[in-house]
Amino acid sequence: MFLKEAIELRIRDLCNEKGITINRLSTMCGITQSTLANWKIRPKTNISTVTLLRICRGLNITLEDFFDSPLFENNEFEDE
Repeated sequence: MFLKEAIELRIRDLCNEKGITINRLSTMCGITQSTLANWKIRPKTNISTVTLLRICRGLNITLEDFFDSPLFENNEFEDE
């Protein structure tokens, strides 16, 4: 799995846990919907650290909370 895919899955998991849509997340974070949609439309698009920080702030979690998931435990991600 690519790191990008794990991050996308984590964002979707957190949205499901909080009962919000990706569109609602974009509003909460001050990120355009197209920024979040680009991850699926453009496979080579990577999330920036600033965008990830905004997502965490919008979800009211820390970066540590974000990465505290089994998705990131093995640390054996493929290079893109």
